[in-house]
Amino acid sequence: MLTVHHLNQSRSQRVLWALEELGVPYQIVRYQREKSMLAPESLKKVHPLGKSPVVEDEGLILAESGAILEYLQETYDPEQRFKPQETKQKRDYRFWLHYAEGSLMPVLLMKLVMNSLGKPPVPFGIRSVGKLLAKGVDKAFLKQQIENHARFIEGELAQKSWFAGNQLSMADIQMSFPVFALLARGGVENLPNLRAWKKRVEMRPAWQRAIVQGGPFDLPGS
Repeated sequence: MLTVHHLNQSRSQRVLWALEELGVPYQIVRYQREKSMLAPESLKKVHPLGKSPVVEDEGLILAESGAILEYLQETYDPEQRFKPQETKQKRDYRFWLHYAEGSLMPVLLMKLVMNSLGKPPVPFGIRSVGKLLAKGVDKAFLKQQIENHARFIEGELAQKSWFAGNQLSMADIQMSFPVFALLARGGVENLPNLRAWKKRVEMRPAWQRAIVQGGPFDLPGS
């Protein structure tokens, strides 16, 4: 049986969602974040990077969300329900699969790191400096970058229900983590299309089953 090494409140939630959509049986090995919010060292016994998600399937060990989702679609979706076949939609599908972690997540992660500089476990004596640094970086760079990404995605969802057309695909599953993070931490107002997309995700029975299996998925704000 396929095994998912699942870290709470992490990218591995979208792997559980994909498996629920596909109807593939799986088992979960659960891990909890350390106080530092990093993954525990025990994950390095599964994969040298010590990150989640990691999937084991018939002796094959896979890491990286995008690679895992592509593998699951190619292996367990013979009817191509979660990969569009028309040329334009296929190009969109490929774009969003790579954009999620290649372009969007780096700025969101940078914002999360900057915002943590004024909080524990940063030593008390330098938290005030950390806050000032975070405000400066946000004003000079992050705010504009995140706003630009948010408006771009908002516009793309204006004419379609899902990222690669009007049918859910692995592109939506890949985009779920950064979009949820963007809405929780981005500080960008007036994003009705993005919020409608998020609501459609949360209404899917497979998403709801994945939440039951993986635990609460409520990314904290900034």
